[in-house]
Amino acid sequence: MNGSLLLLSIFCYLLGSIPTGLWLGKAWKGMDVRQHGSGNLGATNVFRVLGAVPGAITLSLDILKGVTAVLLAKHYFPGDLRVFIAAGLAAIVGHTMSVFVKFRGGKGVATSAGVFFALLPLPSLFALIAFAIVFGISHYVSLGSLSGAFTLVLSSFFLASPKPLTWTAAGIFLFVIWTHRANITRLRQGTENRIEWGKPSA
Repeated sequence: MNGSLLLLSIFCYLLGSIPTGLWLGKAWKGMDVRQHGSGNLGATNVFRVLGAVPGAITLSLDILKGVTAVLLAKHYFPGDLRVFIAAGLAAIVGHTMSVFVKFRGGKGVATSAGVFFALLPLPSLFALIAFAIVFGISHYVSLGSLSGAFTLVLSSFFLASPKPLTWTAAGIFLFVIWTHRANITRLRQGTENRIEWGKPSA
């Protein structure tokens, strides 16, 4: 089993490592999104640089990476929660530290959302609602992401989700804080970029 688990973890890491925004940008407009906007490979920067459709595709594929990792674990290791978590974490690490782009990547929110929609569907729904409300009011993706990650932890606790999943959600919340540390600084300084619908991409 250990060998199979190792192979699954490596595969999920490689799956998460797929730099969706980079490859899509090059295929869409021959553009390296790392050279534009914030320089990040996540869906938000793709939206700003290339527009709504490429941004939505990037977001969907990055979420799918997380969902797929957990579903593979459930298929090959049914009932083993530790393996489900390990596969999901491998995909998240791959997304944020991709082997294909010198261990850089996105901030982990989209792939984490996919992982937790497969692991904690109802708390993830509450997290999505929180994200939508905060983002809709503020137009800050970063603030919406942080609010959603916090809501995931809170709702999984109150819904008495399995403790390993609740603690994993808490760990990912802290990880999201770390990957958004520059955004948090800009939010405090009032210099964070907003997403303004209907305006041309930067």
